[in-house]
Amino acid sequence: MQWHKHTISEIKSILEKIALTDNIIEELALDPRKGVQKLSVRYRKMQQRLKEKKEQWKLLNKKEESLRESGYNFVAGIDEAGRGPLAGPVAAAAVILDPESKIIGLNDSKKLSAKEREELFVEIKEKALAVSIGIIENNVIDKLNILQATFKAMRTAIDKLEIKPDYLLVDGNRQLPDIKIKQETVIDGDSRVNAIAAASIIAKVSRDRIMDKYHLIYPAYGFIRNKGYGTEEHIAALKENGPLEIHRFSFSIVNEYAFKQFQQIMKETADIEKLQKLGNRIKQEGLFNLEQLAYLRKLYREKYERLNTGT
Repeated sequence: MQWHKHTISEIKSILEKIALTDNIIEELALDPRKGVQKLSVRYRKMQQRLKEKKEQWKLLNKKEESLRESGYNFVAGIDEAGRGPLAGPVAAAAVILDPESKIIGLNDSKKLSAKEREELFVEIKEKALAVSIGIIENNVIDKLNILQATFKAMRTAIDKLEIKPDYLLVDGNRQLPDIKIKQETVIDGDSRVNAIAAASIIAKVSRDRIMDKYHLIYPAYGFIRNKGYGTEEHIAALKENGPLEIHRFSFSIVNEYAFKQFQQIMKETADIEKLQKLGNRIKQEGLFNLEQLAYLRKLYREKYERLNTGT
């Protein structure tokens, strides 16, 4: 093509509509205009990144390819998001990829930008044979503990798959209990296996969207930025405002501020109905340990007696 007959703007428009080749990039590099030469450098870097992503896909596909050659047709990758946050649910995803549909760019969700994750989320949902998500809320985390809640989220995701997997590849080093399907753990699996990488993206994006919605309800806590993790901003909001219903009371720092908050509310309230509602919350499993419960119940009885008798 005679590039010299086109303006730089026209060249950009043309390049967006055609398949780039090394020859085209070389032709652009020979153009005397600096703007076109910069385009050449830019597109060469893009081509190199694409080549690297394609090589990475091949590398991360080896485990699944080997399993399919051994007779396992539906290999599911399993990963979680949100074990560490102080607020919100833990999420887990299960993904069975289609060996005939490449998804270039799969990687550990933490190594991708938010934009890359969102784009890959859509592509995974479109191209995978099966995708499912398991969400376990904070109150269940408090009752079970975070490890067991994560296992529950993973089992939920597996059970919801439209295609029953015949082999599971689970990120990490802990096998899933109470699962009869053959399984294998893969340490750093989200960086080593395509299906696990895809699951990490589905879990991360799904959970992030939940936390973004919570931000609209509780903007002071900065959930759109911290996703429930214990950032300086989040801790400051906890200290000032106390925990929310979506916080994990079994996590020590949340428990500390919740215990202080409940004491303060109990001391300040002058309404017996509000006191009774607070008492009902105190009864919830998983909020406080036995020593804390005993102290709060003592405060409750004393306050109830004063409000009830008007003394």
